[in-house]
Amino acid sequence: MQKLHFFTKMPIFAAVFMTRQEFIYNEGFDFEAGGHIDSLKTVYHCSDKLWNKGDSRKVIWICHALTANSDPTQWWPDMVGLGKFLDPERYFIICANILTSAYGSSSPASPAPGSGQPYFLSFPPTTVRDMVRAMDLLRKHLGIESIDLLIGASIGGFQALEWSVMCPEVIKSAAYIACGARVSPWMTAFNESMRMALEADPSFGRCESLHDGRKGLECARSIALLSYRSYEGYTRSQKEADPDCIWASRACSYQRHQGEKLSARFDAYSYYYLCKAVDSHNLGRGRNGVEAALATIRAKSLVIGIDSDFIFPVEEQKYLAAHIPGASYRQISSLFGHDGFLLEYSQLTDILKPYLP
Repeated sequence: MQKLHFFTKMPIFAAVFMTRQEFIYNEGFDFEAGGHIDSLKTVYHCSDKLWNKGDSRKVIWICHALTANSDPTQWWPDMVGLGKFLDPERYFIICANILTSAYGSSSPASPAPGSGQPYFLSFPPTTVRDMVRAMDLLRKHLGIESIDLLIGASIGGFQALEWSVMCPEVIKSAAYIACGARVSPWMTAFNESMRMALEADPSFGRCESLHDGRKGLECARSIALLSYRSYEGYTRSQKEADPDCIWASRACSYQRHQGEKLSARFDAYSYYYLCKAVDSHNLGRGRNGVEAALATIRAKSLVIGIDSDFIFPVEEQKYLAAHIPGASYRQISSLFGHDGFLLEYSQLTDILKPYLP
């Protein structure tokens, strides 16, 4: 079987300040919902100058969103880079690729023991807590005793919240962006719609190739985009050039283009697992409820909402701020919905500055 690669081409200059690393944990990993793998692989990017015991640099750990990778200079280029707000030469910056992602960490695309073929749908069901436990194993491996600033948006925010509850003594400061304490029925409905799109592709589930389900993945991505953006954003960016056209088509071509872009760099099985992992998010599970869990967070906490966020309304972030001890709430104004955390870097920089150690 031909080996398939789903990595995007990295800029030539990226390695100058962020280095790709791999951590292999061979002591076995048990999953929260059941299942086990003998070897856990975590791909991560970190500052070019690696971490050493006694290092005086402040640690900034970035938790990435659903289909991003571990190199924030690619998907957050206005925030992370030499001379940027999050400068990998000034701080020790690290971002780990989450479990079940298509970018190198253990996932349905990983070779299963014995066969050497991808796990496909036999990979253990994975939760947000599993993702965080894997990252914490990496933290311990690197000898990082505390994280000075933990930043996460969307499912990255889920991870940041979970880590803050799981290891309150480790996280000194945290910024939770465009996320909530528990996955909402609204978001779960979007996730199920995306899974239905994958399942409607007759090639998905054959478990023959990582190209299975590509058309379903393109449709799922189109559904996702509608949740990430806003009415106003589409009206401004996808307006028809010809006011007298018979058929509106610009938004149509945009949706198809974005679907094709994702299917070229991601596989449908990993996407399916990621969507399912989102549905596992519940800080209160086994902790006497969400409010009790939030009350255990000891980090200096900043919660950031986006006024046009369609999938994470600001009520969810205000709830977080009200129940995390000493937390502050700030709001970004954007025409671009949930994706505002990727695009409104000037506002985000101004908000984060006081929290940067």
